[in-house]
Parts: sequence; structure tokens; C-alpha cells
Amino acid sequence: MRRTQWASVTARIARAVAPLALAVGWVVLSAAPAFPAGARAEAAASGPPVYLLPATGVVDNVLAGYIEDGIAKAVADRSPAVIIELNTPGGSLDATQRIVTSLLTARVPTIVWVAPSGGRAASAGTFITLASHVALMAPGTNIGAASPVGAGGEDIPGTLGQKVKNDAIANIRSIAETRGRNADWAASAVDQARSSAASEAVALHVVDGIAGSIDEVLAKASGRTMNVAGEDVPLTVTSAPVEELPMNPFQSFIHLLSDGNVAALLFTLGSLGLLIELIHPNFVTGILGGLAIILAFIGFGSLPLNVGGLLLIALAMLLFVLELNVTSHGLLAIGGVVCLFLGASALYTAPGNPVAPDVHVAPTLAIAMAVLAGGLMAVAVTTVIRARLYARALEAAASPGGRRTVPAGTDGLTRTLVDERGIVRAAGEDWTARSADGQPIPEQTIIRVVRQEGLTLVVEPRSTTAAEARA
Repeated sequence: MRRTQWASVTARIARAVAPLALAVGWVVLSAAPAFPAGARAEAAASGPPVYLLPATGVVDNVLAGYIEDGIAKAVADRSPAVIIELNTPGGSLDATQRIVTSLLTARVPTIVWVAPSGGRAASAGTFITLASHVALMAPGTNIGAASPVGAGGEDIPGTLGQKVKNDAIANIRSIAETRGRNADWAASAVDQARSSAASEAVALHVVDGIAGSIDEVLAKASGRTMNVAGEDVPLTVTSAPVEELPMNPFQSFIHLLSDGNVAALLFTLGSLGLLIELIHPNFVTGILGGLAIILAFIGFGSLPLNVGGLLLIALAMLLFVLELNVTSHGLLAIGGVVCLFLGASALYTAPGNPVAPDVHVAPTLAIAMAVLAGGLMAVAVTTVIRARLYARALEAAASPGGRRTVPAGTDGLTRTLVDERGIVRAAGEDWTARSADGQPIPEQTIIRVVRQEGLTLVVEPRSTTAAEARA
């Protein structure tokens, strides 16, 4: 296909992608909270505030650094306590260990509040909750399900599986015993993937109580004496002001990448950008596509990625490229859409360690990405079909041998001096030509075609009137 035809295809694709790309960028950037956030304080209170750290989403190193910084600030400001509002499906093992270590060695009382209602402290969240000085849960939340499994969701067999499980059991039992909590339940959360609702967790002495609001959290925590850095510290925070310390915009953006849906969307859009770059190099789609894929892999680092899902998406892009070069009547494009949907649906697996998150791409997002790719390919295939029909129309005017002919008697104009060889313009095209009588024909002379010999025209000067000559 000619370069101009590819340009037409890619121009239409770029016009179709641009609104979505702008919308995604707006959503990603608007997700980051303003900085600094307004403080939430109870009126007329004196003394240092209790710092509230919202910890939502996958546990990654960004979240670990954010909690470490929050605890350090509370220590520096002599805050009476730190509250971590936790709602997580799990996350990175390294990040979990960092947070657990920060909580166990904190020189300020720490409170983990599993909230809001409907939230959970699953996998990594179980370890974090048990490591706090005071553990509270909102009504309708749950905790547990920290059993190690393989990358495909299967039990880890043999000695390796037993080693992984025993190490996780010993770790979580040690955390529970350090905080005086139910170590047997903690071990069963790893050994049997046990999970408990808030009321059951309180009854089993896994957490310390149920609190539906910040006021209830302060009330439940006040009056307790806890060991902080080797010293017994009475906690009195009932009337303390509460100040929220959200992530800064950069942290929020990077942490947002660990969302399974965001990472999948970035990888798909990045792949489409590289696809357009391969079809019609323009640098813009290539750079943006490469950047989107890099950001997606930053998010994949904290997620249980399934390589098979990535390969299916890559196969979808390959089929899209072939569709634009092979006559398949749309079958390759349909296969690509199916591969894209299956790849998005299988992009994540069950967690491969006791703290990994259980995440998946939302079915509505997988369908939306498949529909988007299908729409773009429909535009591209329609343009390609039109180009091919136009080419066939041109071929219909050709001679039976597939070569265009110029009828004898057709007028033309010499582009160069025509002697043994020269260039003339005839029938809307440039042709190689020679003089019929061997006499040179000057440039810009009106000629008439005598006959055609292969791809060479035999021409002679045409007698012209004075008016034609002037024209």
C-alpha cells in the first residue's frame, strides 16, 4: 500500500485515539489529591494532632514510604498517636515487611483502622493490622485470607510449598504474639486462608474493637496502656485534634499505577500507540505509547502479573498489523479483538505469596478496551478497503496484460529533450519516449503519440497554430 494510504489510515486512528487519551490523562491526573490537603481537626483542641494516614489500594513501596514518613513526622511533632485507615487487597512482600517493621518499632502509638464499611485487610493487610498497637475495624469489614498459593492459584507442592507456608506462619505468629493477639487465628489465616468478619475478629481477640467513625476510633483507643519502644505509654486521645496527611501528588500518581485496572489500561493504550508508530512513524504516538507501557510495568511490579495475558495482548497487536497488510476480510481484526479481551481478563493471576493482592481487570473495562480496539480497526480496515477498491478501479483501465496503454493520437508535452530517449507527459502520466523520425524534439513541445512499444512511447511533433503555441 502506498505511503499516502497508510497516512490516511493512521490519521483516522490518531483522531479516534486522541479524545480517549486526553480523557485517561485527565482521570489519572485528577486522581491525585491537592497538596497540601486541608486539615481535619476537632475544634478548640490544643496540643499536637493525631495524624490520619489513608492507606487504600495495593500495598507497594510508595505506600510503605508514605507510612514511614507519616510515622516519622508524628514522632518529630510529638503526636499522641498515628491512625492508619486501611483498605487493601494485599500487595508487595517487601513493602509489607517495611510497614510491619515501622509499626513494630514505632516510637509513637499506632492505630490501624480497617475502614470504610465494605473494606478489607486481606493478605498483606492482615500482617499490617496485627502489627499495630491498637487494631479496630469498621462494621462490614473483614480480615484474613493470607494463605500462600502458586502463580496460577494452585497449592505450592512439595518441600518448597511447605517452606513458604512455614515461614509465613512463623512470621505472622510472631507479630500476633508481640502485640498480644490470637496467634492461633493468625496462623490459620496463612495455613487455611481463614478470613473473619469484624464481629468475629473481635470475639476471637484478633482485633481490639469495632469503630464506625474517627470519633469512635479515638474513644476506643483512649485509656489503653501500650508498650511503645520499651515503655508503657497511656493513650489519651479522646479530645485530640485529627489532621489528615494524604500522599503528595507525585506519590498519589505513582501509587495509582498499582491499580490493576489503571495498569491494564495504560498497557493497552501504549500498545496501540506503538502499533500506530509502526504503521506510520510520527514519533508522538511512539513516545506516548512507550511512556504508557513503562508506567504500566511500574504498576505491574506490585501485582501478580500473568505473562500469558501479556502475550495475548501482544498477539492481538500483531493480528491488527497483519489485518492492514493481508486480505482477510476482517477475520484477523476479529481475532485480535478476541485476544485483547482474553488477555485483559487473564492479565492477573491468583497471588503467589501470602501478602500478594487478589486483583483482576474489571469486566466492563476489558469489554471497553476490546470495543475501542475494534472501533479503531474498523476505521482502519474501512480505509484500507476503499484504497484497494480504488486500486482495482485503476487496474480496470489497464490493458489485458496489466500495463496501462496510451492510445495512438493522444496529445502530450515533452518534459525534456526527446531524441533517442526522453520524457513526455501524456494521458496524465510521465512516460519514457523517443522520436519517431530520430530528429530531436525540443523541451516543452506539443507532441502526438504515434504508437506504444512496451513502456516507451513513440512520438512526433504535432503541428500547432500560433494560438496553441502561445498557450
